[in-house]
Amino acid sequence: MKTAGVSRLEMCIQCGSCGGSCPSEMDMDHTPRTLFAMLRAGMRDEVLQSNTPWICVSCYHCVVRCPQNVHITDVMYTLKAMAIREKKYRDAAAPNFAETFVEMVEKYGRSYEFGLATRHYLKHAPLRMVSMAALGLGMLKKGRMSMKPRTIKGMDELTAILNKAKEMELAS
Repeated sequence: MKTAGVSRLEMCIQCGSCGGSCPSEMDMDHTPRTLFAMLRAGMRDEVLQSNTPWICVSCYHCVVRCPQNVHITDVMYTLKAMAIREKKYRDAAAPNFAETFVEMVEKYGRSYEFGLATRHYLKHAPLRMVSMAALGLGMLKKGRMSMKPRTIKGMDELTAILNKAKEMELAS
């Protein structure tokens, strides 16, 4: 498994600090510790089909508390990318959300919440949109969300960085 940096996954001593630190652990199929043990046991498909990487909120509590300096969040990002590439996920909602988010960052240089939420709920939970309407309207009224996407300054530079990253990913 290749992460963006040095994952140090082989350094995991199975202490459980990651799961004990995780605010989302209750919703995960497996704690990060269990997931890493499954990887070592060769349970690749089971790991890629787990909801654990998708539930990870990238808060880095686990990374900060890991006594072995394992870059757990980077591993989770890598597992998500592998699951998408190999179509090994159980539920398409999370991978679709991630792909839509990336598309919007590539197009606007930032998240476009209104478009992201609209596309996600129309595709995966159209009936839930009704219950979300009051929240969305409140956010629009208070200026916390915009109906129109805004593109960042320096979009050309961001595009060049993203293209270079994709080029480097293909080369590895």
